[in-house]
Amino acid sequence: MRILVIEDDQKTSEYILRGLSEAGHVCDVIEDGRDALFQASREPYDVMIVDRMLPGLDGLSLVKAVRAAKVKTPVLFLTAVGGVDDRVEGLEAGGDDYLTKPFAFSELLARVNALCRRPPVQDQKTLLRFADLEMDMVKRQVSRRGQTIDLQPREFTLLEVLMRAEGRVLTRTMLLERVWDFHFDPKTSVVETHISRLRAKIDKPFDAPLLHTVRNIGYRLDARR
Repeated sequence: MRILVIEDDQKTSEYILRGLSEAGHVCDVIEDGRDALFQASREPYDVMIVDRMLPGLDGLSLVKAVRAAKVKTPVLFLTAVGGVDDRVEGLEAGGDDYLTKPFAFSELLARVNALCRRPPVQDQKTLLRFADLEMDMVKRQVSRRGQTIDLQPREFTLLEVLMRAEGRVLTRTMLLERVWDFHFDPKTSVVETHISRLRAKIDKPFDAPLLHTVRNIGYRLDARR
């Protein structure tokens, strides 16, 4: 899953980022409310974790603005402001859940997973198809020609990004940012290694390859032979 963490306390954001990454999720961390509004409106996320006390634009105003922009990403408020009236205010602003600090990471992860299991809103695409390849975002299952394909969390995210691109070429840099949250080149073969593993699972057992390398540019799904 892609998760947007909006938190201005560095220790808290690092703690959340480490735990979610270990659980197989991809996270973007933003400290400023105005920057977060731009990012949430521009990029698709599965969940947003939002602190209420933020510089630039407070969490309540941020979520109200996101909802006004027709962004329906589930929102988990994570904040030290935990009175009954505060929780009601957060939910009425457009939040879907509310967790107060201090918190146990296991509870945070459980709440994030619960938000992702909720029935999707009508215009969210939860069943992805490309040729005879299918990905069910709710069940977290991938299949081709009815045959289930077992993917590791990072492989699942990589394939999701490629399928949502709908045949467009994605560069190595784009994949590093969207799948591994690297905003720099780590000078490793992590992309190539995972592409190779993914190709072995979704292409090798079948006669028609879907995952193609575009020389000197990147990768894309293509059903043409």
